[in-house]
Amino acid sequence: MSRPPLPPFTRETAAQKARMAEDAWNSRDPVRVSLAYTEDSKWRNRSEFLQGRPAIVEFLTRKWAREHEYRLIKDLWAFDENRIAARFQYEWHDDAGNWFRSYGNEQWEFDEFGLMRRREASINDVAIAEADRRFHWHAPGSRPADVAGLGSDPF
Repeated sequence: MSRPPLPPFTRETAAQKARMAEDAWNSRDPVRVSLAYTEDSKWRNRSEFLQGRPAIVEFLTRKWAREHEYRLIKDLWAFDENRIAARFQYEWHDDAGNWFRSYGNEQWEFDEFGLMRRREASINDVAIAEADRRFHWHAPGSRPADVAGLGSDPF
């Protein structure tokens, strides 16, 4: 199975890969998301370590069962050959209705078929008021073209 664009990446294809990842994650479909990774993909997500598509599906199923109204924006940070670094923000609320914005960075490594074989994510959560939310498109679903990426983020 091949997952274009393939390495080595250019600025354009690396940005395309980041946007494709964003769109997949915004679907909140664990199986769909898992298909972008190798069968034996290795992950570090916060302090959790996992390996393989079944573990990815289980992890994402748990994640989206507790992170309601999840909306994500990813932006390309850097790239080289078969690696991409992305920064991201996502908003969500818990079962009690408390809202959060999660900030993070990811490091990705791809195989020759464009599948991600390694993902390392560092993430911090900040409590926000519902009135301070930035991401308001219909979810699950892709970010609309008229919603700015993180390049305009004032922090």
